Amino acid sequence: MKNATKYLKMFIAAAGLMPLFIGQAYAGNIKIIANPSVKADSISSAELKSVFLEEKSSLSDGSRVEPVLTRSGDAHEAFVKEYLGKTDSDLQNYYRTLVFTGKGSMPKTVSSDSEVAAYVAKTSGAIGYVSSETSADGVKTLAVQGAENDGSRRLITRVDPIYPPTLKNNRIGGVVRLKVIIAANGSVESASLLGGNPILGESAITAVEKWVYALGSSKTKTEVSIPFDPGY
Repeated sequence: MKNATKYLKMFIAAAGLMPLFIGQAYAGNIKIIANPSVKADSISSAELKSVFLEEKSSLSDGSRVEPVLTRSGDAHEAFVKEYLGKTDSDLQNYYRTLVFTGKGSMPKTVSSDSEVAAYVAKTSGAIGYVSSETSADGVKTLAVQGAENDGSRRLITRVDPIYPPTLKNNRIGGVVRLKVIIAANGSVESASLLGGNPILGESAITAVEKWVYALGSSKTKTEVSIPFDPGY
């Protein structure tokens, strides 16, 4: 708590520089957004990859989804590299092969993050990605979970983090990445910050430590990305 207070004072003292600093610090961060018709509040990295590679058209909760991509940009490059494990050139060749073999079609593609947000907001089942700074009214932001070892553990109980009012009022947001250790009984043993704003990280850790996962055969390590969107 002392550390959080110290950081908060530092942010307040540098309020005039905050927008520039935050914009630079989170330039490469992205958030996954979905139309409100999608029931899920989170998605595993494996499931996200399968959706965008057109290996599946619905999530584990039964929600049908339609991926939408941008043609270029920082968010696009970060998403393709981090979640799909490809370059943009590789991805386009992959889609062309799907079309040529009759196994799939070219996904919806737009020119900018704002167009992605607008399309997702009006299209049932749509799911896309935008930079963390993009205003995305009318959509929901999905937390992304990525299992590191014995497979993805289904999240049963999710507690939303509290957005510190001072940061939200100053439109300071971004994506917090946490390393989470889940016990075999489904409780969270520990959560630690891997990247992101330290104050938002502290709030995210407090919430994630209350999460409950499905039972497992052993302890599991996973990585969770939690977005804080000051636009809401």
